[in-house]
Amino acid sequence: MTTSIPVEGGSFRGYEVKVGRGLLSGLGAEARAFAPTKMVVVTDSNVAELHAVTAMASLAEAGIPAELIVVPAGEASKSFEQLERVLDSAIAAGLDRKSMVVALGGGVIGDLAGLAAALYMRGIDFIQVPTTLLAQVDSSVGGKTAIDSPRGKNLIGAFHQPRLVLADIDLLGTLPARQIRSGWAEIVKHGLICDRAYFDWLSGEGAAGAKGDVEALKAAVVRSVEIKAQVVGEDEKEAGRRALLNLGHTFGHALEVEVGFDDTLTHGEAVAVGCAMAFRYSARHGLCSAQDAERAEQGIRAAGLPTRIADIAHTFNAEALLQRMLGDKKAEGGRLTLILAKGIGDAFVDRTAEASDVLDFLKAEGAF
Repeated sequence: MTTSIPVEGGSFRGYEVKVGRGLLSGLGAEARAFAPTKMVVVTDSNVAELHAVTAMASLAEAGIPAELIVVPAGEASKSFEQLERVLDSAIAAGLDRKSMVVALGGGVIGDLAGLAAALYMRGIDFIQVPTTLLAQVDSSVGGKTAIDSPRGKNLIGAFHQPRLVLADIDLLGTLPARQIRSGWAEIVKHGLICDRAYFDWLSGEGAAGAKGDVEALKAAVVRSVEIKAQVVGEDEKEAGRRALLNLGHTFGHALEVEVGFDDTLTHGEAVAVGCAMAFRYSARHGLCSAQDAERAEQGIRAAGLPTRIADIAHTFNAEALLQRMLGDKKAEGGRLTLILAKGIGDAFVDRTAEASDVLDFLKAEGAF
């Protein structure tokens, strides 16, 4: 059974996120409802081998002319070079303003293809078909598109909402266990932000999803998308409450940049460590109890995710991490913006943190 979750807001045209099994084969029928003149499917070299044939066959069966654009797999494809390549390929394919882009892949492809769609002829429609758990519960919903800069992650981008998101649970069956755990970090994050009962379920019966159980995965994807849809509907451009979805990201993005976006640390693993750090920082300042900070860490670690800098095979310099955090896109006027917690399910935005205090905390966490 497919579950449809509406994403609606006063500042953008609403759309549906459909969560179910076997959805990729119905891509053409879903796309035909938008009457596109032509489509391009943007994917990466790994996903192309697994799912491109199904996607292209579905579009062909629906009578939609389509071409495939394949970029190298990995975070490095969120670059000006690959963005230019996708845009040039779209021009060569003859896309017009009634054409559409399909983002078939994980968060990297969703961000890259979404930004290309936002820029092409000042904006054409696109469909998200996320193939990783991380993308299904996070990056495919909400309209954030971006590429990276050597100076930081996601610094060049635009808000561009998709017309439709197809979260096919069957596609998760091809993922390595590490990628399932990586996506689970964002799922746990949602519970930590605003739903303690959800966190309790994830730490108990729902924990089977972290090991690939299909029913638990579907239930978790549905609930996480519901949470994100509600937040995005209230605050599309992160002027207020949407910033809560960045729990763990200010610390986590700094860690990612410092390891060079390589295989040492996935985005989900960085978020996992960042969430645990945010709770420990909160407890250090008496904002939440030490018990909740410990429980949050245990819930993250129970899914097989890292929770401390020492868990990462890299040596970190505290000053370098701090500078990365100060360069984060959420920073304002040279001041840090942190998402902290009063307890599990009760996160808030804090703009009062002193850089010197955060530096001391990073050193206490294990950075030299």
